[in-house]
Amino acid sequence: MPLPVRVLACLILSAAGAAHAADGFTFSVPPGPHAVGLKVVQQYDRARSYKAEIDLATGEPVRGERTRPVQTLVWYPAARGGKPVTYRDYLDTVPSEDEFTRSPADIQRMTTERIDGNAAGHREALLRDIARPQLAVRDALPEAGKFPVVIYAPSYSSYAIENTDLCELLASHGYIVLSSPSLGAHTRAMTTDIEGVEAQAADISFLIGYAATLPQADTAKVAAVGFSWGGLANVFAAAKDARIKALVSLDGSIRSFPKLVDGGKEAAPYVTPARVALPMLFVGSRPRTMEALNRSENMRTDYSFMNQMTYSDVYIVSMLPMKHPDFASYALRMMADKEFSDFGDYSRDEVNLQHSWAARYTLRFLDAYLKGDSSGLAFLNNTPAANQVPAHTMLTDIRRHKGSVPPTKESFVRSLAAAGFDKAIPEYARFIARNPGFKLDEDALYGWGAELAQVGRPAQAREIFRLGAHLYPNKSFMHDGLGEMQAKTGQAAEALASYRRVLELEPKNADALRYVKEHGTAAPGASAP
Repeated sequence: MPLPVRVLACLILSAAGAAHAADGFTFSVPPGPHAVGLKVVQQYDRARSYKAEIDLATGEPVRGERTRPVQTLVWYPAARGGKPVTYRDYLDTVPSEDEFTRSPADIQRMTTERIDGNAAGHREALLRDIARPQLAVRDALPEAGKFPVVIYAPSYSSYAIENTDLCELLASHGYIVLSSPSLGAHTRAMTTDIEGVEAQAADISFLIGYAATLPQADTAKVAAVGFSWGGLANVFAAAKDARIKALVSLDGSIRSFPKLVDGGKEAAPYVTPARVALPMLFVGSRPRTMEALNRSENMRTDYSFMNQMTYSDVYIVSMLPMKHPDFASYALRMMADKEFSDFGDYSRDEVNLQHSWAARYTLRFLDAYLKGDSSGLAFLNNTPAANQVPAHTMLTDIRRHKGSVPPTKESFVRSLAAAGFDKAIPEYARFIARNPGFKLDEDALYGWGAELAQVGRPAQAREIFRLGAHLYPNKSFMHDGLGEMQAKTGQAAEALASYRRVLELEPKNADALRYVKEHGTAAPGASAP
């Protein structure tokens, strides 16, 4: 059975919290030049467990597959022709999201129950809406060519079909788009903790890996788009997965769950602005008052992850007519006019239009940062009025990075490669002067030197060990590594000095004893430069 809509509605993070049928959802962004294909792929991430030995709801033994299910919807540029899917076809994918063995009869029954549960007094309107053809054609022939990849991450416990209109739009403009449901680490229900968000982040990385098997996919150009909880999971994914080059957060929980990213005791230590030094578009709902923020259980007024993203281009777009659920086309479809009017002062038509503008900004951002489209970048930096956004509906806050580099090992390696490895010591001093919080610990430095030695770069390895011996002069293994690389690069006298230093720190070191015995006639007093 699907999660009850009422349960999802009570969670601020859920986009699936619509309670009644749609009286009229409209999506007004014109499709792009490509026809759209759709595939539904049922696969498992066998590197991760999912189900326990017993069903955590019933206590009964679990039979069958227990690894993590990742039912994947793939939209892609396709050859023209074929019968488009309807929204009812999309709804039919939901019952099998966490259980691939459901029979066609069970799927039809569960979808009908879902429709009936949302159609009280509005059946005709709902049936008309879900019968309308969409853009995508199931299993259409892929178009030739290579296209950037977009991973869509749904909101808390929500479905892969949460924003089909956006996903179809992106595919029509030349993107491969993949989406899978928001599942908790071990149950269909997501959890608002590190374990839950990391489970969805791992799904994002799994989908990037799967995209690499698709002939059309250009996995050198990958973005992750997330709504609500998915707009936090994609940030977690980017902190670990360098394949992600851009982020879009649709009213994402990177703002509403700061405790998971603020460096405190509940936060993931690896999710830092330096490790998420990527362009980001944050499209948010209407801003809340300071008083409302102070009443919120999760929100903070003294910390913003996006304010700390000084190494990134960050675009914050506030949609004044929109509240949180309005970012999901699923929710907008399922919401009746009467209930819709209870959410605020804006009409359904105004919110539908602004939802379409959120999709348009997402498209232009991806065009700018994945395709290098200068017109997309100009669009982002325009005023809303210049982009012909309806008056009084949007606010923008643009923060372009100032050219500073994030204080990460990757940045240091880049600067060292440019300056030359023989300048490792002064380059490190210069780097930490600009970034006082940066540090390479002894294990990281030794591992770096050992890796260079292993791949046949002894001269570069020598300079990394020299840096290690400079920073950690009382660590015998640093001088040992330095001596070995000096010997390999013809610096016999310097190697002897390094091995003598090893013996001062570790008198029984076998490598140092052997080298000093064999080369002790080298010029006395020689020292490493």
